Amino acid sequence: MLSSLKSHEEGEEDSHPHHLHHHPPSPRYLLLRCAELIHRADHPAARRAVSLLSATTSPFGDSTDRIAHQFTLALSLRLDRLSLLPSPSPTESSDATQSSYLSLNQITPFLRFAHLTANQAILEAIEGHRHIHILDFDTSHGLQWPPFLQAIADRSDPSDPPSIRITGTGSDLSVLRRTALRLHSFAASLHLPFQFHPLLVPPSTTASATNTDISGGATAFHLRPGETLAVNCVLFLNNLLKSDGFRDAHAFLRSVRALNPVVVTLAEREASHSSPMFKERFAEALEHYTAVFESLEATLPPTSGERMTVERVWFGREIAGVVSGEDKHERFERWEEMMRAAGFLPVPLSAFALSQARLLLRLHYPAEGYRLQVVRGSCFLGWKSKPLFSVSSWHCN
Repeated sequence: MLSSLKSHEEGEEDSHPHHLHHHPPSPRYLLLRCAELIHRADHPAARRAVSLLSATTSPFGDSTDRIAHQFTLALSLRLDRLSLLPSPSPTESSDATQSSYLSLNQITPFLRFAHLTANQAILEAIEGHRHIHILDFDTSHGLQWPPFLQAIADRSDPSDPPSIRITGTGSDLSVLRRTALRLHSFAASLHLPFQFHPLLVPPSTTASATNTDISGGATAFHLRPGETLAVNCVLFLNNLLKSDGFRDAHAFLRSVRALNPVVVTLAEREASHSSPMFKERFAEALEHYTAVFESLEATLPPTSGERMTVERVWFGREIAGVVSGEDKHERFERWEEMMRAAGFLPVPLSAFALSQARLLLRLHYPAEGYRLQVVRGSCFLGWKSKPLFSVSSWHCN
């Protein structure tokens, strides 16, 4: 697509994108064209493209319309910032963001797939251990842990169950406290010895604060002799790319290695949104989120209010972050490289973990387009031919 765009750049029509074809150009073409113009710092022409897109796209159309609408909003915000113009903040209220996160967990398989598959890897790594401590980065509402606690209870002697402690990090202490109450209540109903320790990490200092906490080792995380430590990173490592590229991520992983956990579980978006070249980052993001929106269209009715909210609030925020350059993502190959450099080796996900993931899709998300693929022992969930999320498990070398 970018190569086809290049063939149109050499004429005199650069500043008039609506004259490039006899027929109206597609939203996708205009989006990529606008990204090219921003890359070349031709902001007046880019604004004309955004204006045309704003007039022709809608958050209520099909997936093509909706994805174009979200990317148009993100491009408009980027242009305003580049021009130092005031613009409305894309940030939603905390309540709206939390609500969209809960809806995301219900209407898409992505979070459930990550949680279920990571849980199984942890369960297998801690088999036979009596005192379990899970260090969970970016815990949020703790949706991952009730199924985990249930699995522990189901396989344990009711008269002598193992003890479970979770240290959960997050940027909202009130959310962490409510999470603690819910998990304590659920564990009590299962008669499991359970503790939850909230650890506040301010969002503006995620990388530096997290690495500072990690370097504190046993003191920071209240590690105790005789405990078996598991570290869980679901959609967390990308946060470490924001401030200083890969340096913070490398430092974080080396610090985790120093804690000597029995297992580290990773789940990340399968996307490369870290290129310093804006047009390349934009094209990658458009391809990734187009597949996400197509999957939502196939699994939910056109009038679904939940789908529209998730697209606008959750994915709209992600798209704006990637287009602005504030949020960065990397594919599995890069995380694999960094894990090995930090002193970890992959643990192939078990056949049972994979069968659970397939059952999840079959029972709750029967749309034909979802695909599971195993590569080098790690599991990828995608839409049709496009991988979207990966889950992997690691142990110390």
